[in-house]
Amino acid sequence: MSQTKKTKITLDMTVLDIVSQYRETEVVFKQYDEPAGECVCCNALFDTLEAVADKYHLDVQKIINDLKNVISSGK
Repeated sequence: MSQTKKTKITLDMTVLDIVSQYRETEVVFKQYDEPAGECVCCNALFDTLEAVADKYHLDVQKIINDLKNVISSGK
Protein backbone atom coordinates (compact mmCIF):
# COMPACT_ATOMS: atom_id res chain seq x y z
CA MET A 1 0.00 0.00 0.00
CA SER A 2 2.58 2.55 -1.07
CA GLN A 3 0.23 4.41 -3.42
CA THR A 4 -0.64 7.26 -1.10
CA LYS A 5 1.59 10.28 -1.00
CA LYS A 6 1.94 11.50 2.59
CA THR A 7 0.20 14.84 2.81
CA LYS A 8 0.59 17.22 5.66
CA ILE A 9 -1.62 20.27 5.09
CA THR A 10 -1.94 22.57 8.09
CA LEU A 11 -3.83 25.79 8.81
CA ASP A 12 -0.59 27.75 9.12
CA MET A 13 0.66 26.83 5.64
CA THR A 14 0.47 29.60 3.06
CA VAL A 15 -1.09 29.16 -0.36
CA LEU A 16 2.45 29.47 -1.75
CA ASP A 17 3.74 26.72 0.57
CA ILE A 18 1.03 24.35 -0.61
CA VAL A 19 1.20 25.11 -4.33
CA SER A 20 4.99 24.95 -4.41
CA GLN A 21 5.06 21.63 -2.56
CA TYR A 22 2.04 20.12 -4.34
CA ARG A 23 1.76 21.72 -7.77
CA GLU A 24 -1.47 19.86 -8.53
CA THR A 25 -3.29 21.85 -5.80
CA GLU A 26 -3.40 24.98 -7.94
CA VAL A 27 -6.60 23.65 -9.51
CA VAL A 28 -8.23 23.52 -6.05
CA PHE A 29 -7.44 27.15 -5.33
CA LYS A 30 -8.75 28.09 -8.80
CA GLN A 31 -12.14 26.57 -7.96
CA TYR A 32 -12.37 28.91 -4.97
CA ASP A 33 -11.81 32.03 -7.11
CA GLU A 34 -15.50 32.48 -7.86
CA PRO A 35 -16.75 32.08 -4.26
CA ALA A 36 -13.93 34.37 -3.10
CA GLY A 37 -14.75 36.98 -5.73
CA GLU A 38 -11.12 37.22 -6.86
CA CYS A 39 -8.12 35.09 -7.77
CA VAL A 40 -7.02 33.41 -4.54
CA CYS A 41 -3.53 32.61 -5.84
CA CYS A 42 -3.12 36.19 -7.09
CA ASN A 43 -4.39 37.98 -3.99
CA ALA A 44 -3.72 35.59 -1.10
CA LEU A 45 -0.53 33.78 -2.13
CA PHE A 46 1.25 34.67 1.11
CA ASP A 47 -1.78 34.15 3.36
CA THR A 48 -2.23 31.05 5.50
CA LEU A 49 -5.08 28.66 4.80
CA GLU A 50 -6.74 29.88 7.97
CA ALA A 51 -6.46 33.51 6.84
CA VAL A 52 -7.79 32.65 3.36
CA ALA A 53 -10.82 30.91 4.87
CA ASP A 54 -11.47 33.86 7.19
CA LYS A 55 -10.92 36.50 4.50
CA TYR A 56 -13.26 34.87 1.98
CA HIS A 57 -15.70 33.24 4.45
CA LEU A 58 -14.87 29.73 3.24
CA ASP A 59 -15.00 26.37 5.03
CA VAL A 60 -11.35 25.67 5.84
CA GLN A 61 -11.97 21.96 6.45
CA LYS A 62 -13.53 21.62 2.98
CA ILE A 63 -10.51 23.35 1.45
CA ILE A 64 -8.14 20.99 3.28
CA ASN A 65 -10.18 17.96 2.19
CA ASP A 66 -10.22 19.17 -1.42
CA LEU A 67 -6.44 19.71 -1.32
CA LYS A 68 -5.79 16.27 0.15
CA ASN A 69 -8.09 14.61 -2.41
CA VAL A 70 -6.25 16.22 -5.33
CA ILE A 71 -2.86 15.32 -3.87
CA SER A 72 -3.81 11.70 -3.14
CA SER A 73 -5.37 11.25 -6.59
CA GLY A 74 -2.17 12.46 -8.22
CA LYS A 75 -4.05 14.71 -10.68
